[in-house]
Amino acid sequence: MSKKGKRMEGERFARASQSERAWLHRYAIFVACATFLLIIAGALVTSNDAALSVPSWPTPLHWPAAMGPGGKYELGHRAVAGTVTVLTLLLASWLWRAEPRRWVRRMGAVAVLAIVAQAILGGVTVLLELPVVVSVGHACLGQLSFCIAVSLAFFTHPDWRWDEPSIEDGRRPSLRQLATATVALVFLQLILGAAFRHNGLGIVPHLIGAALVTVAILWLWARVLSSPWQEPRLKRPATLLGGLLVLQLALGVASYVLKLSARNAPQPLPPVVNVTTAHVAVGALVLATSVVVALQAFRRTAPHRASAGERLPEAKLSSPIPKVTA
Repeated sequence: MSKKGKRMEGERFARASQSERAWLHRYAIFVACATFLLIIAGALVTSNDAALSVPSWPTPLHWPAAMGPGGKYELGHRAVAGTVTVLTLLLASWLWRAEPRRWVRRMGAVAVLAIVAQAILGGVTVLLELPVVVSVGHACLGQLSFCIAVSLAFFTHPDWRWDEPSIEDGRRPSLRQLATATVALVFLQLILGAAFRHNGLGIVPHLIGAALVTVAILWLWARVLSSPWQEPRLKRPATLLGGLLVLQLALGVASYVLKLSARNAPQPLPPVVNVTTAHVAVGALVLATSVVVALQAFRRTAPHRASAGERLPEAKLSSPIPKVTA
């Protein structure tokens, strides 16, 4: 964007109603919470083995069959999905009308595309009974939709700005790099977990992913807490991320032990359903919190810039050797 465009956008942002911006932020938080409920509803469907209990889509053709033991979870999931789709459309419309920053408006449009694509992918899975990879993609797209919704909740805060004074970070890897790698590893772990839940992979890849995520989060948490700045907007989400990691590891062990003990049960037992659903929900919170830490890292820190004295030796080495003439 040109300097003139940035100045005009800043003027529009300044003229925007403080009250409307505050309500827009509150509504974005509400949409993020609703998207989190959608993830829980989807986890309940998988935990209760109710994914194909309603063979028609988008509306059930046989209501008595649909209202069976598994049908109520599938229909509840669809009801929550439809509600979240409408809420996301309203959020995108509100952003398009009241949000002066173009990139935030476009992110609202991306949120709509993600939630609609997730609904279509879920419907195709029901109608065609496609392989496990489609179900895994449906689950992971839900996680991405939740992260987009959480990001919009932060970006719509009246005090959110990218041009705040930042702290120079000279350590390697930088906090930005470490936070980005943590987000990538957590998302990969969620893919492996979804594949395990849908019987597409064994437990070993998921365990390896859990070990890598544990190392990354502990490293990130230690880096934030040991930094000389002690920035609260980084320290609070990093501490929350560490606590969620401990809870997630405990839920993972409990869910696996319960699954082993109930492997011969004719139907999913309530303790297994509750723990596995909580495991999926906390995993979504781990991913969203890691995204928040990454956003704050990019907002509050900046790459180390070498001084003139530090660049001098490199300049000397790169300069050509003068020729000596007689």
